[in-house]
Amino acid sequence: MLAVNISDMAAMGATPKWVLLSAGLPELDENWLKRFCDSFFSLAQRFGITLIGGDTTKGDLVFNVTIIGELPQGQALRRDTAKDGDDIWVSGQIGSAAAALNCRLNTHTLPPDLFDRCHDRLLRPEPRVELGQALLPIAHAAQDISDGLAQDLGHILTASSVGAEISANALPVLEELKNVLPHESWLSCALAGGDDYELVFTAPECRRSEIQKAAEQCGVAVTPIGKINNTGRLKIIDSNGGELKLTSLGFDHFG
Repeated sequence: MLAVNISDMAAMGATPKWVLLSAGLPELDENWLKRFCDSFFSLAQRFGITLIGGDTTKGDLVFNVTIIGELPQGQALRRDTAKDGDDIWVSGQIGSAAAALNCRLNTHTLPPDLFDRCHDRLLRPEPRVELGQALLPIAHAAQDISDGLAQDLGHILTASSVGAEISANALPVLEELKNVLPHESWLSCALAGGDDYELVFTAPECRRSEIQKAAEQCGVAVTPIGKINNTGRLKIIDSNGGELKLTSLGFDHFG
């Protein structure tokens, strides 16, 4: 839960500093609450975040997290600043969390060791804070991938009034997933699955070496997957060179 909010900071290139936590609890389970608090404060300490307030009440189980961070004055990675001709990049690997969730929902099966690795990505996403900060002077636009690559890249395209073409073959997906899942299944996980909390960002072609160097210093792989254009829509090219039509573009919060 906290990692998801930290990821929002990463997408802006911000440094997370403070957090407020409010909780509604139907009844007090001390063992569960201790595990929750240990996990929450361990992650907060790791990123140098201080809990500064919040509230608790008895009621339906609900949590609310508000995170506050800092940015250099006049600087921020935004959604509305992608430029025609920009490269499109993705950090880390995508699709693993969705593959684990689909396995739990009996949509498909995975070998136990692969499921464990993917399930860890679902339960313990890794916010790319350091990478986001490194991209501040380099990238044009950024967004964290929470609702699926296609939908979250779409937010950048809409806000920036641009289009994009990306290659399905270029998507950074675990080779093991490609080997055990049908092509359409792993591709759907990568494009529409969500819960990756990686960064999708755009930057001028001339900054490629700087991006690779910054990512290497942060210990994060980055992959170019396509280009921004002026078509006003997202085009996804499959391995056969044809355009891929998605039936779902990720999780719709209001659908």
